[in-house]
Amino acid sequence: MTIKIGEKLPEATFMHIGQDGAEPLSTADVFGGKRVALVSVPGAFTPTCSAKHLPGFKEQANALRGKGIDRIACVSVNDVFVMDAWGKDQEVGSDVMMLADGNGTFSDAIGLSFDGSGFGMGKRAQRYSMIVNDGVVEVLNVEAPGEFKVSSADHMLEQL
Repeated sequence: MTIKIGEKLPEATFMHIGQDGAEPLSTADVFGGKRVALVSVPGAFTPTCSAKHLPGFKEQANALRGKGIDRIACVSVNDVFVMDAWGKDQEVGSDVMMLADGNGTFSDAIGLSFDGSGFGMGKRAQRYSMIVNDGVVEVLNVEAPGEFKVSSADHMLEQL
């Protein structure tokens, strides 16, 4: 069942590269006491994700912060080292926190995973964006398969 606006995110653990290397971060660590713009992509280094989705959030980081967003985070069902390398490749710096949902546990728990085995990709997260306020979903934008419209940074800015 897909998470809905007004619901609290489930407990989950992400992996992130911090100053001391790979470290686990809980849902509370990422979302507690903050208004977070979360963007989910089907895969690091994939065409739409690299050319449009993540770059849009990097480019609009200051505008999003100006509208009350405390943190921007990107999650994908990739390992922590791939997410870190992709963040460096995309030059997101401290503008976007790169979160690995390596086993898809978070994506499954919120009902937004899919089976990409037909494309040789295994389990993946759907393309979506959400605004999470202190762990509660405030805005949710889930794309139709193969689309890139409602989960963009520009669309999110229109909602703030």
